Amino acid sequence: MNSVGLKNALLAIGSVIGWFAILLQLVLIIQNRVAPVTETVVRFFSFFTILTNIIVATCCTALWLRRHKDRPSAFFNPNRLTAITVYILVVAIVYNLILRFLWTPTGLQRIVDEILHLVIPLLFFIYWLLFVDKSRLVWKDAFAWLIYPFLYLVFILIRGRLAAASFYPYPFVDVSKLGLHKVLLNSLGMLGLFLFLSFLFIGAGRLQQSKKQLA
Repeated sequence: MNSVGLKNALLAIGSVIGWFAILLQLVLIIQNRVAPVTETVVRFFSFFTILTNIIVATCCTALWLRRHKDRPSAFFNPNRLTAITVYILVVAIVYNLILRFLWTPTGLQRIVDEILHLVIPLLFFIYWLLFVDKSRLVWKDAFAWLIYPFLYLVFILIRGRLAAASFYPYPFVDVSKLGLHKVLLNSLGMLGLFLFLSFLFIGAGRLQQSKKQLA
């Protein structure tokens, strides 16, 4: 398989299994709900994992379907692609280092979990590594990429405060159990992880560009 074929295959697989896992997760969470359907759906879209996988699936679909068009999709912007890669890798890192050990999913739920937290992040990282132009990334990009996780944090903290059941999607942001001070410290650590990965990716891109200039 040549590079174009591999690129299209990664995008096609990411698109198909991404949407499959997202929709199946919605069905499963409704089937196993502990709250009314409307509240359950709102909670579904309160997970950073779900929101970020939707972004990745949308990105893969846009890139895959426009592969033969002259005008590129907005997702071809290396800045956006790198930011999305950082987001989905944070999903994988946090789940596999912290959250994986808090429960033991079985059956379809386990399949969905592996796709959303391992398979999709790995596929998208490979796509970024092989096919995204990293030469135009600059250090200041990292701070702009924090806007999405910061707004997400504000949303879940406000909603958790206002929700009747004080629902927080992740245990490390559960103000009702940990208190606001501890949650803010945890959140600061999470934003630090985003920033670290962002600088790592930008640094890798600048190093690659430097090597090309010296060659």
